[in-house]
Amino acid sequence: MSSEIAIKIDRLAKCYHIYDKPRDRLVQMLSRGKKQFYKEFWALQDVSFEIKKGETVGIVGRNGSGKSTLLQMICGTVTPTSGEVRTSGRVAALLELGAGFNSEFTGRENVMLNASILGFPREEMAARMEQVLAFSELGEFLDQPVKTYSSGMYSRLAFSIAIHVDPDILIVDEALAVGDARFVAKCMRRIKDIQEKGATILFVSHDVGSVRTLCERAIWLDKGRLLEHGDVFPVTGRYMEFMFKDEETADEALRADITSQRDSGALGNTSADIRNAGCAATEAGTQSEMVASPPVVPECVLDARPVTHWGSHKGTIQSASVRDGYGNRKDVLPWGDRLEIVIDLHVPKTISREHLSVAFSIKDLKGTDLIVSTTHDFGGNALPDDEHFSVSFQLTNPLVTGKYLLVAAVENRQHRDIHYYEYVEGAHYFSSLSDQRLFGIFQPAIEQKILVK
Repeated sequence: MSSEIAIKIDRLAKCYHIYDKPRDRLVQMLSRGKKQFYKEFWALQDVSFEIKKGETVGIVGRNGSGKSTLLQMICGTVTPTSGEVRTSGRVAALLELGAGFNSEFTGRENVMLNASILGFPREEMAARMEQVLAFSELGEFLDQPVKTYSSGMYSRLAFSIAIHVDPDILIVDEALAVGDARFVAKCMRRIKDIQEKGATILFVSHDVGSVRTLCERAIWLDKGRLLEHGDVFPVTGRYMEFMFKDEETADEALRADITSQRDSGALGNTSADIRNAGCAATEAGTQSEMVASPPVVPECVLDARPVTHWGSHKGTIQSASVRDGYGNRKDVLPWGDRLEIVIDLHVPKTISREHLSVAFSIKDLKGTDLIVSTTHDFGGNALPDDEHFSVSFQLTNPLVTGKYLLVAAVENRQHRDIHYYEYVEGAHYFSSLSDQRLFGIFQPAIEQKILVK
């Protein structure tokens, strides 16, 4: 294995034997392989990839796609049926809740136990115990049996151990799904610190925003197979599209689409384009208004290079663009100027207006939503019965110098799970430019006062 490779996976596969009845296990042993009394379940099949030292790679996929099985084999807690796993350096893992803990031991004893399992010197771990205690915020509970811990306390202790053993490879499997928001933010900051020190990180999460924020590349698993891997932005974009497709036809449709794009070389071009474009989000106040318009083809059509484009009624969004205060479509907008997002629509009368919503977001290159607004916000305005109309969102441009993209969407907000009639991520790529040196993600207009006592 090359000295630049941290993890090498070669044709990895894992098969489990599923028995209908417990007695079938004994019968299978006595048959000496002459007859099969079990069903084969392949949790992972023919998976191969390499991860370089210092890379942060996200793994996405539905429940049951093989993500946890893959990580367990990389950590060495599960033996492959076939194939090979090779790693370089100390591996620290945050797998399922409480993995590697002895429930009868105290938190302090489990810290020492886990350090020993990871090959970290006992003396050094004892010297860092106060740091582990401070980060985990367990207080006096560190000397209580972990069987008395809540799920959040388990997570805090496990994460604190993993980051204090100087891992060369850190594996995080949905470990941040439990715990309060403040501690999750604290963990994310520490993961970024570990990144900067040059560690290799494998990050599994259903939160695509977190994957895009932390990772440079992504691996997409589905039904035990590696469906796609590459730059994080396009891979997670197609994964999001896949998750919104009709379950009955999603597998064949998307696999065929990805195969055809890969064969034509389109995936590589998209990745390059997206690197030059961007993605991201935080809510900001906007004003929106609806204007009925005649059925004409809009001058500003959708960009030909969307990151993702899906929905049950594609074609509803005829155009979407970012414009200046005079209504002109602009690819470069000055910071602090008035800007307008205009979405031109053709909504068939068959779509009910009762729960209909039109939305936009502006994202940065890291995939974080910076500004999000919908006509559904704060009660919103009723959308007209006209088939052709436009929605305008107006605000002062708070974006610091950088590259951004526009997301436009038409939604059904009847239920908590939003249904998308159409979703276009990358409807318009544009830049914001400031003559001043501004810090932060975005800079709104701020009123300053000097108060003298």
